[in-house]
Amino acid sequence: MNYFRHAILGLIILSSTSTFAQNNYERSMQAMIKGDYKTAVTQLEKADAKTPENAKILQMLGYSYFQNAQYEKCIETYSRLITVKPSEVSAYYYRGKARLNIANDPKESLNTMRENFYTAAIKDFTKAIEINGDEDTQMFQNRALAYKDYAIFRSYKAKRKDEKTACVALFNNSIADFQKVLTMQPLRKDIIDWVAYDKAQIASLK
Repeated sequence: MNYFRHAILGLIILSSTSTFAQNNYERSMQAMIKGDYKTAVTQLEKADAKTPENAKILQMLGYSYFQNAQYEKCIETYSRLITVKPSEVSAYYYRGKARLNIANDPKESLNTMRENFYTAAIKDFTKAIEINGDEDTQMFQNRALAYKDYAIFRSYKAKRKDEKTACVALFNNSIADFQKVLTMQPLRKDIIDWVAYDKAQIASLK
């Protein structure tokens, strides 16, 4: 699913029916089409200041933050969007991706919160699947990656049998999601390789 394309189309529709912040919309649209997300953020922040509960502005601002790797601001913005529009699947999807990126490469100040970011990312992808249905490979692939990365993170500290068992369960969850992707896209070599990787990690924990 191309959430960016859907968001752009939505913003175009909104721009044609709204009179407020028109210049900011137009400039942000032009910037995003060019891939200039820094300029897009500048313009969308101005629009957000004028209409702080506008779902379309929040959607595009969150996406622009994501593209700029401003993940904390991305999470904050998508959380605001969820408050305004709880059924917006792209908010959970990109918030989950932002949380996973922080978990995998945290700032020093966030290092102690890595586990929280992993579990929150998994919850976001699960909510996105719940809203969007079970036929979107992108959702399952990202949740599978989140399970895998969380399992790897926990395996570094796993000494006791119960800790290793918990890691195995996470790897199995990852495999299950990857298998759902393969059910719909059976020729995905990258996914086949990830399944093999997960199985190898499970074997190493026994």
